[in-house]
Amino acid sequence: MYLSIGSDMAVREANIIGIFDLDNTTTSRRTREFLAQAEKQGEVIPCDDLPKAFLLTREYGFHRVYLTPFNAATLEKRLSK
Repeated sequence: MYLSIGSDMAVREANIIGIFDLDNTTTSRRTREFLAQAEKQGEVIPCDDLPKAFLLTREYGFHRVYLTPFNAATLEKRLSK
């Protein structure tokens, strides 16, 4: 199955490693460093709107970070359906 993450994008549920709320996780220095490093390596896929959460995925052997305008709770509810 696929999970719609906004901006006309969807990811395979089996590829999702984690869903993280940006407001809560970016208070950590390590998370900020991880996101900065992912952006330098071209692994961040931006969204059109203000991002509220990010998904960490592993696709075809590569890690990807998808920014999404949906909050983490909404995405988790969609996964449980």
